[in-house]
Amino acid sequence: MKHQPINGFPAEVVEKLKTYVYRLIDPRNGETFYVGKGKGNRVFAHIHGEQGIEGDDLDNKMKRIREIRLAGFDVAHVIHRHGMDDATAFEVESALMDAFPGLTNEVGGVGGHEFGAMHALEIIREYAAEPAVFRHDAILISVNRSALAETSLYEATRYAWKISLAKAKKAEVILATMQGIIKGAFVADQWLEATAANFPGRQGVAGRYGFIGHDAPKDIERAYVGKRVPDEYRKRGAANPIKYARKA
Repeated sequence: MKHQPINGFPAEVVEKLKTYVYRLIDPRNGETFYVGKGKGNRVFAHIHGEQGIEGDDLDNKMKRIREIRLAGFDVAHVIHRHGMDDATAFEVESALMDAFPGLTNEVGGVGGHEFGAMHALEIIREYAAEPAVFRHDAILISVNRSALAETSLYEATRYAWKISLAKAKKAEVILATMQGIIKGAFVADQWLEATAANFPGRQGVAGRYGFIGHDAPKDIERAYVGKRVPDEYRKRGAANPIKYARKA
């Protein structure tokens, strides 16, 4: 017998849940395709939202939900952990995002770039590494490791960021970081609006910028690459991948 799909929680249940972290699962293959955090009936908002969006405007999550519905199935909703405060829920959400690759989430978990899943050897390298001393005005850009499967470090670092253009133009070096370690150093020749015209082959992103540049000189590279990002630039819970460092 097919169960009637649940479209919302009763009021007395909402009161008990507080903040929770949930997963959306495709019943056709058991695959988790979205992880989220919310209160009340947030977990069900996605299936309600999908029915009011035209086809061309669907993001990957909504497309998956529509495919499931058109195939005659209902999205499975799992509350993974509940009764939390917001800070704890952010940590649980981020950890779950690490545990389920290939999600349709457009934004990574809070702190995932800096404190996310790592091999034990990576943990040792990170915390045993010498902290960087900034002798240049620098921009630190936290790069998602998964992006490097499709492109170079330079390409992953230069596009497209919500950034202070005035600060960007003053920076002497752009440092690509990954989970607390500086992986690359670049010099920007020009910062431009993130449009397809300025960056051929890229999709334009309103309100963001990218740079055209080159590898930093070897002496600058040696000063930073392989060093650890100092703790004061790695606040737990910080979601912004951009940080600014002034020369000491």
